[in-house]
Parts: sequence; structure tokens; C-alpha cells
Amino acid sequence: MDLTSILTQVIAGAVGGHAQGQVNQATNAGPILNTIAGAVGGLGGGMAAGGPLASILGGNAMGGNLAGGGLGGIILTLIVGYITQQMNANKPQ
Repeated sequence: MDLTSILTQVIAGAVGGHAQGQVNQATNAGPILNTIAGAVGGLGGGMAAGGPLASILGGNAMGGNLAGGGLGGIILTLIVGYITQQMNANKPQ
């Protein structure tokens, strides 16, 4: 794994996480938390799914890193947003 792949996964995850927060307002945790969760999820998703997605995309490693990072960012941002929503719902007024 080289630095270019890692940066691609982190950036794709950050973009995916931020976009997910804008599209799904119910699980929006705020722009900063969405972007950070997306970047972390992008790194994890890119590492886990980048290789298989690259082979599906015809051996295009950069495409696999982008797709894996973006999906990982979206998924982790959904989870963080849901947890944040539940914590705020249980807070006494």
C-alpha cells in the first residue's frame, strides 16, 4: 500500500461522508464529524474492499480505492450519525 492509495481512500471517504450527511439529514452529525468519520471509514473501507472492487473494475486499482474509500466513508458516517442521533434523543430536555 503506497501513500497515493492511502490518500485516495481518505479523500474519497471524506467526500463520501460529507455528502452522506448532506443527503440524509436524519443522520447528519455535522460537517466536521461527518468528514472525519468519512475519512476514517474511507481508510478502512479502502483497505478492506479496495482490492476486490479493483478486480471487479477490471484491475483498476485507483478505481477500487476510490469506490472502497467512498463506500467505507458513507457507511461509517451513517453509523456515527445514527449513534449521535440516538444520544441526542435520549438527552433530557
